Amino acid sequence: MEHNLTPGSPVSLFDRINRWLRTSTMLKMAVIGILVLVLLIPTGMLQSLINERESTRDQAVTEVSAKWGDEQLIGGPVLSVPYVVVTKTEKGETERHTEFAHFLPDDLLVDGNVRPEQRNRGIFVVMLYNTKLSIRARFKKPSVASMGLSPEVMQWDKAFLSLGISDMKGIRDAITFRVNKEVLAAEPGIPSSDILSSGVSVPVVLNAETYEIETTVNLNGSTQLSFLPFGKETRVQLQSPWATPSFTGSFLPDQRTVNAAGFRASWKVLQFNRNFPQQGVGDFLRDRLADTKNASLPTFGVKLLLPVDEYQKTMRSAKYGIVFVILTFVAFFFIEILDRRRIHPIQYLLVGFAICLFYLLLLSFSEHISFDLAYLIGSVIILALITAYVRYVFRNLRLTILFSVVLALLYGFFYSLLQLEDYSLLLGSFGLLLILGSIMYLTRHVDWYRAYETEEISA
Repeated sequence: MEHNLTPGSPVSLFDRINRWLRTSTMLKMAVIGILVLVLLIPTGMLQSLINERESTRDQAVTEVSAKWGDEQLIGGPVLSVPYVVVTKTEKGETERHTEFAHFLPDDLLVDGNVRPEQRNRGIFVVMLYNTKLSIRARFKKPSVASMGLSPEVMQWDKAFLSLGISDMKGIRDAITFRVNKEVLAAEPGIPSSDILSSGVSVPVVLNAETYEIETTVNLNGSTQLSFLPFGKETRVQLQSPWATPSFTGSFLPDQRTVNAAGFRASWKVLQFNRNFPQQGVGDFLRDRLADTKNASLPTFGVKLLLPVDEYQKTMRSAKYGIVFVILTFVAFFFIEILDRRRIHPIQYLLVGFAICLFYLLLLSFSEHISFDLAYLIGSVIILALITAYVRYVFRNLRLTILFSVVLALLYGFFYSLLQLEDYSLLLGSFGLLLILGSIMYLTRHVDWYRAYETEEISA
């Protein structure tokens, strides 16, 4: 049925409403906004899927680490001496129980070589390592007078040295201590958990003014190796062929070298850099820290990072997904305005779903190949799909090529944002400014009140 729209001809209410629905610019913008909101659902589902896959990867890491050795934290050695405390109850009865006085070393030197190993659990890569640590420490003869203890209550014959190792499963060889040239075999477990909750210990005879302690630890671990700064002066030197370390904890290395051949790093931590003394009774370290804002012991060390965390990059990429959809819809909309070519909301929606599908392809490909190659393959597939589709929507080769070029530039732009982490905000701001300026320039002569009207009348 044709409706004559010449002046003076009667126009029914239905015709007016139908014409308004077809020619209203504001209504079309509102519909596009609703479509964007609809596409928030699949983009949110994609981010949940990425988190789920990352969680599966973390479970694989945990399973392998549980058998090989978890993140390792090394503390000590610590010299401990038990003493007897006599108290009286309300009934006047005498009770005796044992407590411990603990002494930290004056000098602590750790020298280690960290050899990384990558293991696969299904499609996931687990970062493991083996390290041989040479530990040397020097103690002075314990003085208990400064702690308010009487030498008579001290059980000097039950003194022991302890070395803290957070995950005992990682120990590969028997551990021995050389104390003033006397070799002593260590035993698993520590008699007191005041300072160290897990590790090895050895009884020691206190019959000298100074004690030179040496030990070597062959240890397996995963991802991270950390140390406690227990010496008046703690020095740690580490080297490894791993080229992507992350130095973690409360103290950064004083010197470090990182290149393609690996890294070397050395730390020097003084007792003045931490908030606990060199000796005390009971759990004196945490008792002292409990009075401060930071109630945890300071640690430092290195984390062996995988060169690319594909889930982190994919998540960052997916967070830009809705912006990508909006810019694509804007391009569609202005093709409608400038070329007076009608595009149905369903066609908008199909292209939006294709863009969302890109992030699913990116996630699935990046689990098997490098992220950069996955991004390239995924973008080429989606570009080809959308180009083939809009060729029939536009029915114009020039517009199809122009739209595909714009879409390719958008993929390149968002890829650049992912690579330039420190400058992504700056680049993104200038990119959006350029896009807005281009839109304002191209639409400077558009009469928004009559954007569709000429086409409608001519039809």
